[in-house]
Amino acid sequence: MRSLKIMSLLSGLVLAAGALLTAQPAAADGPNGPTSPVEFTSDWHDPVTAAPPVDTPGTRSCEVTLAAAQFRDFTPYQGSYVPPKECGTRWNKVVLRLEGNVKGRQYDRLGHLTLGGVEIFRTSTPQPSPDGITWSVEKDVTRYRDVLSRPGPVEMLIGNVVNETYTGVLDVRVTLTFHTAEGRVKPAAGTPDRVVPLTGATLTTPRNTERVLAEVYATGSGGGCEEYWYLSVPDAAPYSCRAPEGPHREVRVSVDGRLAGIAAPFPTVWTGGWSNPFLWYVTPAPRAFDVQPVVYDLTPFAALLNDGNAHRVDVTVAGVPAGQAGWSVPTNVLLWQDEGSRVVTGGLDRHEETAPRNSSVHTAGSPHRLDTEAGHRLTVAGHLNTSHGRVDTTVTRTVAHTSTHRWGEGENPDALTARWTDRETVTTGGTVTRTDRTYTMDGETTVGAGDRLRTVLTLGDRADTSVVRDGRRLSWSRLDDTYTGDATYTTGVPRDQRHAVGTTHERYRLYGSEGCYDRSLTTVQGTLTEDLRRC
Repeated sequence: MRSLKIMSLLSGLVLAAGALLTAQPAAADGPNGPTSPVEFTSDWHDPVTAAPPVDTPGTRSCEVTLAAAQFRDFTPYQGSYVPPKECGTRWNKVVLRLEGNVKGRQYDRLGHLTLGGVEIFRTSTPQPSPDGITWSVEKDVTRYRDVLSRPGPVEMLIGNVVNETYTGVLDVRVTLTFHTAEGRVKPAAGTPDRVVPLTGATLTTPRNTERVLAEVYATGSGGGCEEYWYLSVPDAAPYSCRAPEGPHREVRVSVDGRLAGIAAPFPTVWTGGWSNPFLWYVTPAPRAFDVQPVVYDLTPFAALLNDGNAHRVDVTVAGVPAGQAGWSVPTNVLLWQDEGSRVVTGGLDRHEETAPRNSSVHTAGSPHRLDTEAGHRLTVAGHLNTSHGRVDTTVTRTVAHTSTHRWGEGENPDALTARWTDRETVTTGGTVTRTDRTYTMDGETTVGAGDRLRTVLTLGDRADTSVVRDGRRLSWSRLDDTYTGDATYTTGVPRDQRHAVGTTHERYRLYGSEGCYDRSLTTVQGTLTEDLRRC
């Protein structure tokens, strides 16, 4: 997030005269653990997140290198993939792992990896220290069993710029580890029979399809205003980033011109976000390293798609100004087939949509204020005549957004308090799956005396999920990933004169019928001072 007047200062900092930050004494271990330095030095702890590692069964495993490259420009890595013969095809879990290192100066960069044309991983990068950092990311990719089970081309790109100023070369290696199903460990259940990338805007499904999901890796990025879409204002308001409809965004999927799915995009903050990289050097914001796709259940449209013809499927982001770039929406379609039927018939029985509500009211003053309220609701229902009987599916999704944006003269200070909700209920036969997602952002950036820029920010990623069949709860989970940060540095000076200080805290809690995970991380001046596990 670098295009605001305050936030554009960051570019000047990177270009400011002067050498890299001179080495200062590293943190020493005190009697109660690490002791932080009085300010950031030329090195800091490697990036780490409180999110859990991928749980694996502990059975025999095989590893395959999927990609290995040094990204200096916008040339993609291209390779080939062959499944490991020694691990067969009975897999319980497949884990993708990225390991990277970079040093010097560099911005945050967005990257993706495709296998057989299917995007299986989207990520962004940390910003390095002059001395260098290493980092890693894990992701469960078992659901891509269809493309993992056969050879295919691999393409990976982390677009980068390397020159006299931006010296950081991104050196990464990506592996797949296949964990076998042995003894009491069963193969992964519920994975789709086919995974099809949406190329162009047409889709043809197998005629015996009985379940359809779409996953969209929706990201607003690229350095323009859509990188921090949640701060845009209507054209009449005096602010550096404008959008006629204000800051509300909604990711929509349509089939043959009819709205089929709606969702709230996740407000990802990249590692240069809020004009203050000192917030993110060690602890990235939620999902920054593992960009999770928005998932839609399109099963009510399966009967229409099963007619053997190509159908138009469009993915759009509502609220983006016409002709403005910045959003990427690569999409995969996940398909389950009815083995007992050659053709699955049925119909779309119900389609109800409320009129989208979106109001942004600007109040001039000191500070200026923009109050936004938006909402939308969609219900679709359909039935399928399968080999195991008639199956009715109803999907109801409601999205809402409320925010208050305040800014002063010269956009100093600049503050946002925002909340997005995305509530989804899927009823299939007698099974009801409810997921309530809530994303929050509450922060302010100011430039005070001595050109000291300070950012105070809290982010929240929460979700409650339950599965009920015939009135009996089968499973439930609750996620609460909360990040807080407070960092200050001097703007417009060489790196060795910034005198940056900052504290961050992340607590990731996930508990429910499958158990409990609870981890907290605290950093001070780039030193990890607490790593606490409660479960």
